[in-house]
Amino acid sequence: MGIQNDCNEGKPCDGITVTHGLGRGVEKHAWCKTKKVRSAPTPLSPLLANVYLDKLDKFVETTLTPVYTRGERRRVNPPYGTLQRRASELRKIGKQGEAETLRHQMQLLPSLDPTDSGYRRMRYLRYADDWLIGYSGPRNEAEEIKHQVGAFLKETLHLTLSEEKTLLTHARSHPAKFLGYDIVVFNNNHKHDWRRHRSINGQSGLKVPPQVIRAKCQQFRHHGKPVARKERTEDTPYSIIAQYQQEYRGLAEYYQLAVNRSQLNRLKWVMERSLVATLAEKLRITVSQVYDRYETTMETPDGPRKALQATVEREGKRPLIARWGGISLARNKKAILADTVPQVWGERSELEKRLLADSCELCGSHEQVEVHHIRALKDLQQKGQGERPRWMYIMAARRRKTLIVCRSCHDDIHAGRVSGHRTRI
Repeated sequence: MGIQNDCNEGKPCDGITVTHGLGRGVEKHAWCKTKKVRSAPTPLSPLLANVYLDKLDKFVETTLTPVYTRGERRRVNPPYGTLQRRASELRKIGKQGEAETLRHQMQLLPSLDPTDSGYRRMRYLRYADDWLIGYSGPRNEAEEIKHQVGAFLKETLHLTLSEEKTLLTHARSHPAKFLGYDIVVFNNNHKHDWRRHRSINGQSGLKVPPQVIRAKCQQFRHHGKPVARKERTEDTPYSIIAQYQQEYRGLAEYYQLAVNRSQLNRLKWVMERSLVATLAEKLRITVSQVYDRYETTMETPDGPRKALQATVEREGKRPLIARWGGISLARNKKAILADTVPQVWGERSELEKRLLADSCELCGSHEQVEVHHIRALKDLQQKGQGERPRWMYIMAARRRKTLIVCRSCHDDIHAGRVSGHRTRI
């Protein structure tokens, strides 16, 4: 077990959080302890976790929460109250300067007593098999809560807690990690509201973990610099821009609730430099020429913004438009992160759309278009294999087990006659 906490044994402190990971059982998506059963995660796993862990929810809500929740409000911190009364007396006799000095001293102290034994708060969250307990109280009581939850899981649900993932964290000094967010408790004596009162101390907040940004940036960098993704140069400029935008939008939309969402601007810069380098690599032009060709101004709810845009004209239909940019990084306090996939009836699959395009993805021919299948993507990356033919390169880059080809190219693939040299589509 890793413990991240700045408070000492028996001393109350705000924002202790207990985060966990289940050992054998829900985490491994197998409901028994035997090592022989290791089923792969499926879309049904979260539903099964909700059904199985419903008893844990009721145990925490009906047994633990009433015991570890008491008091309506913390009492005033005695040193703070003393300075407050003294400052009020000085104002009454006209000594505003001395009163203001005491006021500055007051703002270095907590206004409410953090050691108030008559005040406790406990909050419980769970999403599938990940859960988090927020507790305002001493560390030894947080240890008791962890022990009781562990005992309940073992005796009632026959599950064990993962010692590596079950952590006690002081949220003021170390963030608690939950569902990809960092959960923190703010403490800033210099952040004031319009009344000159400290406005954020003791409040909880969500942040984008720095390691998430670094890991995503690393996918588009080499030796610390943004580079072209050469495996994507087989796609059209429209598809390249659309794919970059989808990846960036997915991350930006998920972290709408983060107070430091603006930190994603660093990722945007890295991805944009990689995008224009990829387009320049594909089109054999310079980065400046990429901007000259694709840069435009688009209207957004926050006003006009510069963007990169690729348009595909279609006869008798509206043109296809892919844009990079235009996503605001302002925090959205009212955002609702919906994890349900909307059902779209009548929408064609990607494979159907590629078939209806009636074009060979190797040579561009429209004669007798067919589909080439492989068993698994790992077959495209066999160890010890020499230079891969172009069709394998394209399928690996797209991470698709199908390739739309004409009859001639299909015969060449099976006969091993397709060379590995790149040709323009």
